Amino acid sequence: MFVTDKQDDPLENARDLGPPELVETLDELLRGAGGATSRVSTEKLSGSRVHRLRVDVDHHARSFIVKRFSRAHIAQRNQMVATRWLPAAGLADSVPALLGVAAERNGRRVWHIYEDLGDCMLACRDAGKDRRRIFRSDPERIESAVALIARIHALFAGHPLLAECRLYGDDFGSQFFVSAVNDAIRCLVALLARKDEGASAWTDLLCRLLAKMHELRRQQAERVNAVERFGGPETLLHGDLWPINVMVSADGGTRQARLIDWDHVGVGSVTYDLSTFLTHFPREDRQWILDLYLRCMSAFGIRFDPDTDWNLLFDTAEQSRLAVAIAWEALSALDHPADWAYEELALVEQWFELLEPILPVAAVTEVRL
Repeated sequence: MFVTDKQDDPLENARDLGPPELVETLDELLRGAGGATSRVSTEKLSGSRVHRLRVDVDHHARSFIVKRFSRAHIAQRNQMVATRWLPAAGLADSVPALLGVAAERNGRRVWHIYEDLGDCMLACRDAGKDRRRIFRSDPERIESAVALIARIHALFAGHPLLAECRLYGDDFGSQFFVSAVNDAIRCLVALLARKDEGASAWTDLLCRLLAKMHELRRQQAERVNAVERFGGPETLLHGDLWPINVMVSADGGTRQARLIDWDHVGVGSVTYDLSTFLTHFPREDRQWILDLYLRCMSAFGIRFDPDTDWNLLFDTAEQSRLAVAIAWEALSALDHPADWAYEELALVEQWFELLEPILPVAAVTEVRL
């Protein structure tokens, strides 16, 4: 639902989105475009963090996306992706243009103002919480998205800026699995050591999760070796490559794909991005999408071993993600010993139970450890 403008101050609605620093940045942006601003309306797109701002300037409509970051270091990552990292590899057109940045004086919250790509998400946004959400899209739009993903992975493979990307982003390298599992074990052990009534009521859940983590720890040598041997070169990763974070526009009949929401950007094996992307498409489409990606990478001179056990690599990425989730939820339970914190851990256990081979087992080597 749009909030319409107020006649006395066209930017009055923008004041509801953030502090004076944001309004000042928007005002500077609009003044730089020339003309008189006569109308402003806002539309909530994602919770309370993302809004579309539509502006009439001399009777010409313009629109922007305003995104709020509650953690300054996440805003910094997104800014470096758009203004430094991707442009350094000739990939500036892979993301929406970052038009302005505003921050509170205390530095806690930051707002980014992006060009509005319109409603061209690769797949429709789904408000559900099921990790198995499946999205559908036209094959031609998927092809454009896959070509961009491969282009980013290929052009950033071996790039010297990976050192900086790893410093300011996340490290999803071969050791990510090891550190994620070890972190989860430490946090679960700390919870089990508590003697309060809340922790005791959830002992069975904590023991099951701890047993799962120890099982993964016993597999770490085989999994790490598989990632290092078959996972391809380290490269820049989006880190949260759901289809809802891929935009595919069609201007003049030409499709252009771009990636949004780089909050989890990092460095590691391409399989970390691919596992997320493939999981949320229908099972029968995943093999041809992977094959298309491999052809695109081959065009850049990057080829993968034909004996690669893709399901093992994808499973390792997904197990790593869930181990991280256990660590974070366990930390929440340590800080806030209430039932809701343990219920979040129970939800993560359900996510483990939902894991299954991403590719049809008949087409690849089954995961065996």
